[in-house]
Amino acid sequence: MAGPSSQNTESAVDPEAALDELVAAGVVDEEADGSLTTTDAFEDTRRIYHDSYVDASDERFHDTVAELFGLDRDDAATHVERHGVTREELVAYLSLRSFLETPPGQETLAVMAALVAEVGPGTPVPDGLEVLDEESWRDFLTATPDAVVTVWAHGCAPCEAMKADIESILDTLPEGVAVAGIDGETCFDFRLEYEVNAAPAFVCFRDGEHRLTETGRKRPEAAAELFASVYET
Repeated sequence: MAGPSSQNTESAVDPEAALDELVAAGVVDEEADGSLTTTDAFEDTRRIYHDSYVDASDERFHDTVAELFGLDRDDAATHVERHGVTREELVAYLSLRSFLETPPGQETLAVMAALVAEVGPGTPVPDGLEVLDEESWRDFLTATPDAVVTVWAHGCAPCEAMKADIESILDTLPEGVAVAGIDGETCFDFRLEYEVNAAPAFVCFRDGEHRLTETGRKRPEAAAELFASVYET
């Protein structure tokens, strides 16, 4: 997100240095393979501004930019068009300003916002589960006719609560039943095909056929009963 001081000149802010600051501040995690994800803590803040601004009207979008950078509305509209400022960048800028204990100056914050707008959170699927996406879930089901696909989402309190029990839940799976997880927010085709309308969810397949979709948090005892109803009858 370009600030007003960069309208006619190149930004003097080093993006690599800005990224290092984002990592140090707990906004971004850098994985061993070099990939970047935003932290859960930052996403909690971004979600608030995302819900308020990502679908904002042009008038509200321009008014917010004008207020942030001391412009009138016409100048803000010109600034947005000239620099290709997106609503996602605005959301990132506001989120960073709120999240950072000591926010930097406008220009640095604008560069950080542009970086963060391109980085998403990691998968909500718990560690230890194979992660499927829209490109791989069909192959998984073809290869494993007896399977449970679990569905998760960011910002989902029942999902976070169930993660504490996930090892015990998986221990109740009958032998030979494969299990994997998907991010429900990015696997629309899967959710549509198997009528998943909430997270967390268990989608159970036996002998290559869809047998059951069950939504809502499950404790190990309830999960064991669910799996038994599908795989042991």
